[in-house]
Amino acid sequence: MTDQVQSLDYGYAATAAAQRNKVLRNTYWLLALSLVPTVLGAWLGVATGMTRGLTGGLGLMVFLGIAFAFMFAIEKTKNSAAGVPVLLAFTFFMGLMLSRLIAMVLGFKNGPSLIMTAFGGTAGVFFVMASLSTIIKRDLSGMGKFLMVGALAILIGGVINVFVGSTTGMLVISVMAIGLFSAYMLYDLKRIVDGGETNYISATLALYLDIFNVFQSLLAILGLTSGSND
Repeated sequence: MTDQVQSLDYGYAATAAAQRNKVLRNTYWLLALSLVPTVLGAWLGVATGMTRGLTGGLGLMVFLGIAFAFMFAIEKTKNSAAGVPVLLAFTFFMGLMLSRLIAMVLGFKNGPSLIMTAFGGTAGVFFVMASLSTIIKRDLSGMGKFLMVGALAILIGGVINVFVGSTTGMLVISVMAIGLFSAYMLYDLKRIVDGGETNYISATLALYLDIFNVFQSLLAILGLTSGSND
């Protein structure tokens, strides 16, 4: 009887581990795929300048309204065949919104190198957090509430700074965002590794937003501190 129970426990553990690995693998594949429409959206935005007019409070409202609508739609369709196309459409939109910052940085003589530096830095953060998520055995689910409060604080600070237009404020917010979303990256990866997130579309959305915010913040800091027209 004991042997049967142990066999059932082992079988359940093996099945759960296989499910976690499948979610993680599918998440990584979809995350890599999501970068393609992001790059296309950014290229289109830079080439056409179609987002150039989305500045100030109006631009912020348009961005937040469409972004939250997309995230709501992704959560509603995550268990259907429409989930992946909706997610990829969202990443294309995010690329468009990123194009204004990229166009600004490309205006510097060292703009391309700044973009590659931001990309390399983001990849490095992701690699470190992915490694830590497999090494740390402690349950990190308690971080969620603190991270959410931090995200709200940064969002509110960002909204205020849109109207204030402070360069120092933008630098401070960007530095805070890198720290916060790096921690969020670890939190979201750990949830997948521990089996807390079982839907790869939701997992991809969370990690994509972490990566997007780290990259955007790094690029903003580099543009403000290292941009050169000489």
